[in-house]
Amino acid sequence: MKKKFISLLSIFVLCAAPVLSFTGCGSDAEATDTLVVLNYGKYIEADVLKRFQQETGIKVKYEEYESVEDMYAKYKAGSINYDVICTSDYMIETMRQEGELIPIDYNSLPNYENIDPDIIESSAAFDPTHKYTVPYFYGTVGILYNTNMVDKKTVSSWDCLWDPAFNNRIVMINSQRDAFMVAQKKLGYDINTTDRKELDDTFNLLCDEKKYVYAYLQDETYECMISEDAAMAVCYSGEAAMGMEYNDDLDYIVPDEGGNLWIDSWFVPRTCKHYDAAMKWIDFMCEEQAATENFEYVWYATPNTKVAQHEDEETLADETVFPTKETLSRCKLYEAYDKDTLDYTTTLWKKLKAY
Repeated sequence: MKKKFISLLSIFVLCAAPVLSFTGCGSDAEATDTLVVLNYGKYIEADVLKRFQQETGIKVKYEEYESVEDMYAKYKAGSINYDVICTSDYMIETMRQEGELIPIDYNSLPNYENIDPDIIESSAAFDPTHKYTVPYFYGTVGILYNTNMVDKKTVSSWDCLWDPAFNNRIVMINSQRDAFMVAQKKLGYDINTTDRKELDDTFNLLCDEKKYVYAYLQDETYECMISEDAAMAVCYSGEAAMGMEYNDDLDYIVPDEGGNLWIDSWFVPRTCKHYDAAMKWIDFMCEEQAATENFEYVWYATPNTKVAQHEDEETLADETVFPTKETLSRCKLYEAYDKDTLDYTTTLWKKLKAY
């Protein structure tokens, strides 16, 4: 893989600091030349955000969140009128069902033609009529492991996360749905199950695992693995690729039981006050240069077909970044929970974290 020209120290500084400039929350936040964006943490290259503001004259109030559920809580709090949001498939489906999405004017997105039709088609799982979303990144959930501490055969099954031999050397993903997926795969359950008994079994299994867990992390996972504080970590493929860039002893696998294929997309929420600016933002994210810079910053698989023209063969052949068809065949998209199931699993997650 082509090495990024950024020091590890710089990465830690970027992780600790805001991604870029913010505008005030007063009158500027409601001005016609201001856009309010909500996105995952560490999910955009700083220069891309700067260039958007410089080229369009639109000020950006840029906010971040850690987990999908955090995003939903921020949005539902209603204290900020977000204009454009990026989040994961199943939560987009939830918000679509709730009537929280505004159709996108694809005619105003000339760069939309850069998006892979196959990824657009896969998005039908949460955006059936292709009216509301534009894919941004996609990838898998698997295990990042240190090959000096763990052999590949061990991590070929999710069972390894309950192995006493790795007591206090396991990092578990700090994400409700993803953590549940891991236990459900071990139990042989559907990752979209709503059966209360199966959800209870999932919770109990995660409680059993907790005594072996070193930490529950998300954005900090690759840092922990680079420094070899743990032997293995459940994480997103992009986090794994980042870790593997800086520690040659790290490798990534989606266990034989399979895992989750996720697609993160941009959409316009009902709270949008600056629709034209939101369209400019989404189109800019589909631009060849912006997509390339974002890809080289986060190392998640990009649906932008133009990016391949700027990457070397080693990068394009990296199966951690770009999962193979065989890997994808073992992975499944999350489906939206109904409200009762969402409330129930959220309660279970809180109990697990407090356990």
